[in-house]
Amino acid sequence: MNGSLPTVVRNHLAALRMLLVFTVVAGIVYPLAVTGVAQAVFPGQANGSKITQDGKTVGSSLIGQSFNLPKKNPDDADEAALPDPKWFQPRPGGYDPLATGASNLGPNDEGLIKTIKERRAAVAEFDDVAPGDVPVDAITASGSGVDPHISPAYAYEQADRVATARGLDAAEVRKLVADHVQGRVIGFLGAERVNVVELNLALAQLG
Repeated sequence: MNGSLPTVVRNHLAALRMLLVFTVVAGIVYPLAVTGVAQAVFPGQANGSKITQDGKTVGSSLIGQSFNLPKKNPDDADEAALPDPKWFQPRPGGYDPLATGASNLGPNDEGLIKTIKERRAAVAEFDDVAPGDVPVDAITASGSGVDPHISPAYAYEQADRVATARGLDAAEVRKLVADHVQGRVIGFLGAERVNVVELNLALAQLG
């Protein structure tokens, strides 16, 4: 073989060189390039679509939050959290970004049907409306469980309750909802929606 390396060794060295090259390209150069472009063109989205107030991060426009009354006993894990009437409420869900996902219950599951009926009755009583007027998104969780959006119908349904709890004019609160209705994506995808986190932040500034 005239002192040359065996074929098997040469093949392994070639494979090692390719591994090193692709590690540098795919593991270092490409991520840095994508990060640089994202930071330059879409800095808000690249950094998590953060919502800030008075220089402090208070949430993300992509992740919902719960707006509940403080628990009487914070250490009691079994104590149910009650919704705060002073805030617009999101869809049902735990809103834990570390534990997202939907259930695998089908539409004919007896447990799901029972839960939906209980939620409809609770929302109707909370917002002082007829059970038949409760929007679907008020009683069903989103696919991820952390979607911050609700339908305009559900937001408007809550306006009178929020206004009464805060001592505000109902027309002013309804206008606040109207100002936060987002249209369909590029004009035709999806449905109109309201970001509850952003709406409640504006509500806090209103008074």
